[in-house]
Amino acid sequence: MAPEHAVAAASSLLAACRARALRLVTAESCTGGLVAATLTEIAGSSDVVEGGFVTYSNAMKEEMLGVPHELLETHGAVSEPVARAMAEGALLRARRADMSVAITGVAGPSGGSAEKPVGLVFIASGRRGGPTLSERHVFAGDRRAIREAAVVRALELLLQRAAQN
Repeated sequence: MAPEHAVAAASSLLAACRARALRLVTAESCTGGLVAATLTEIAGSSDVVEGGFVTYSNAMKEEMLGVPHELLETHGAVSEPVARAMAEGALLRARRADMSVAITGVAGPSGGSAEKPVGLVFIASGRRGGPTLSERHVFAGDRRAIREAAVVRALELLLQRAAQN
């Protein structure tokens, strides 16, 4: 079960989307589907949540979301360009969705480097007919804390996008 603060953020997002008749799609790597799970933990979320992609490997990012191989080669999976491509790819593939969110990062405890430390997470959000926005974060804590922080921030970003005209 998702933490209470994540469920509260998801509830606010679902209400905002219902008020504007918006549908969502997720594209997740390091969170492994936790954004979609948090949203769908709430009864009735099917009127807002179109679906989600869990693309943990680079191959799946390419195959399922259409992330260009060159972006992965040049920037690595944990990068702003890849997060943006994931968000845009999810919107292209989920044709009924109005907004998307994508998360890629290093949740740890291993896998970090000086350039890409444990806790580094990129979150991107697309909106049909609008720009794709992205954020860079370095969340503190263990794997669980990093993933939970990424989920909450992704839900908050979607809520901001839902409030935009």
